[in-house]
Amino acid sequence: MSFSVFGKKFTSESGILNLMDDLGNALANPDSSNTIMMGGGNPAHIPEIEDIVKERLIEISKDTHELQQFIGVYDTPQGEKSFRSSLATLLSKEFDWPLTEDHIALTNGSQSAFFMLFNLLAGEHPDGSQKHILFPMAPEYIGYADAGLSHEFFKACKPDIELIGDSQFKYRVDFKALTIDDDTAAICVSRPTNPTGNVVTDEELEHLNRLALEHNIPLIIDGAYGTPFPDIIFGQATPMWNENTILCLSLSKFGLPAARTGIVIANPEFIKALSNINAIMSLATNSIGARLALPLVTSGEILELSKNVIKPFYKQRCDQAMSQLEAGLKGLPVRIHKPEGAMFLWLWCENLSISSQALYERLKARGVIVVSGHYFFPGIDDENWSHKHECLRINYSQTPEQVTKGIEIICSELNALY
Repeated sequence: MSFSVFGKKFTSESGILNLMDDLGNALANPDSSNTIMMGGGNPAHIPEIEDIVKERLIEISKDTHELQQFIGVYDTPQGEKSFRSSLATLLSKEFDWPLTEDHIALTNGSQSAFFMLFNLLAGEHPDGSQKHILFPMAPEYIGYADAGLSHEFFKACKPDIELIGDSQFKYRVDFKALTIDDDTAAICVSRPTNPTGNVVTDEELEHLNRLALEHNIPLIIDGAYGTPFPDIIFGQATPMWNENTILCLSLSKFGLPAARTGIVIANPEFIKALSNINAIMSLATNSIGARLALPLVTSGEILELSKNVIKPFYKQRCDQAMSQLEAGLKGLPVRIHKPEGAMFLWLWCENLSISSQALYERLKARGVIVVSGHYFFPGIDDENWSHKHECLRINYSQTPEQVTKGIEIICSELNALY
């Protein structure tokens, strides 16, 4: 069987495929109870959230009309109308954004949303030009890297690295190195950033907004972990949106990853284009996530739960993991990115004697699944930059017992290597 160029691209090795294979194979393995999953982005099981979902499912199951809408009716390609209307009302009220339901589209997960919106904007244009998506700072999300349908689809800038104390550091946008030209289709930044937990400051975000407006290109903000929900941000971060912004949200990290509900907020012209692709690719979006979350959005409870339940849950898990790592790595040339949000810790193992991929393999052999950092630098081709091969992403959302055991093994390996 001969594959097309598209087929060859999307069946070749990729970071996101390796990550999901690790996750699926480990959980399907009868001995998976011995595997410590600190690699994938699966959110934690938060009892308060799961109880609310359970009650909502019972409520739906008792109402014939609700049940039919939940599982038995196609939605429009733009997504469940009442959810979009309620979300527009909520965000307009909370942030004074002039939104209507026509500013919002749903997708079957954020991953499919980014595939569609990246390829709507970048790649080959009718005039023959080849445009790219610009990441103002890498590392960035592993799932972006293979989403483009053409080569040289992404460009990125190396960050400024600020050292903090003896054991931490922070990435900052190097605006002096940021180059926007006629071939730049859009600027894209995640906030907080997967993999590092970095949160670009309000000032950095406003600077990127001004650059986008100046060059008449969209600013894409991936808020899958951020504001206004699930709000896994541990410091100050003001939500931002305007008609030139494409804000992407998700219900996954709120606690509904299996519902595959991505949310795109943009100007109606862009939303119409995205909906057209939705129709071709998926016919319709699924209704499950939107129907489950509808009462929480209508009442505004989704914001309160994010602030008072989800954020504190992850902050406590983060603090515990940070304390263990800093104690276990004391005296080693290993720094941890300042944890500002999301559910990951990012280790920079300076002058490591092996690559981060080799370290990943050693940890995997000991039953700990993490992710090698080299996957998270889309758009940076400089293989001589050692930093790309000295980093590791750790998910701390599993049970405290699993995280403690996993960190003990990670620290053991790094102490042995150094």
